[in-house]
Amino acid sequence: VGIVPDDPKALMNTIEDQLVRADLVITSGGVSVGAYDVVKDVLSRLGTVRFDRVAMQPGMPQGFGTIGPDSTPILTLPGNPVSSYISFEMFVLPAIRKLMGRPPYARPTVSARLTHDLTSPDGRRQFARAEYSVDKAGPAVTPVGGHGSHLIGDLAQSDALVVVPEGVSRVAAGEQVQVLRLDEE
Repeated sequence: VGIVPDDPKALMNTIEDQLVRADLVITSGGVSVGAYDVVKDVLSRLGTVRFDRVAMQPGMPQGFGTIGPDSTPILTLPGNPVSSYISFEMFVLPAIRKLMGRPPYARPTVSARLTHDLTSPDGRRQFARAEYSVDKAGPAVTPVGGHGSHLIGDLAQSDALVVVPEGVSRVAAGEQVQVLRLDEE
């Protein structure tokens, strides 16, 4: 549909207009706690939507539920571009496949040697942008850029995500890590 202003009436009208033709509604943005995050308020009037903080980075704020007279499924993603992309990979793609009656799909995961130290917030599963390669020593992965959810250029340079588990706050160069290959199907 495109960008909708942070105005409750405009958002309500846009979503209601789409419900007559939608099998699934996906929104991006407005699910945090900012002054202009009107999505929660509007969706609470249209159906039953649950908003949670997921223990992952990027992509902590998420929402899901049903809205409208036909109980159309809705998934609400964070507004920062990297958070939205990671959330799409982790939550939306599996949901779409399920709704289509297709088997579950997960990106191929491989083990690779980390080329540089990597830090991660304790208690959250981190999906760090990275470049995957194979050298003489085998598969390797190099972190790209910083942790910021707004750093879309770093995502564009990436072809993989290093998965750092919730209980790990530091991974040293040379350690084996799990890697989601983004350019593989």
